[in-house]
Amino acid sequence: MLSFRVGGDEATAAQQWADELGIDKSELLREALHRHLTLLASEHEADKWVETPLTADELALGRIAAWGPAEDWSDWVNAAR
Repeated sequence: MLSFRVGGDEATAAQQWADELGIDKSELLREALHRHLTLLASEHEADKWVETPLTADELALGRIAAWGPAEDWSDWVNAAR
């Protein structure tokens, strides 16, 4: 359970958005908090990628992806007819 104070303008805006979306104000605030925490976590995750470079095995997958798309055989669809 969290409880916090916000300015009157923010409280009014939160209620207006909740009304427009057809949800409770607490659901709007829960979703906003969840999204913000997810954003913060993703920023830390990016730092971890920089600190921990890919291994040789992981880099091998990139070489496979560099082969490009598979051949296009769509022109053979009518070959058997």
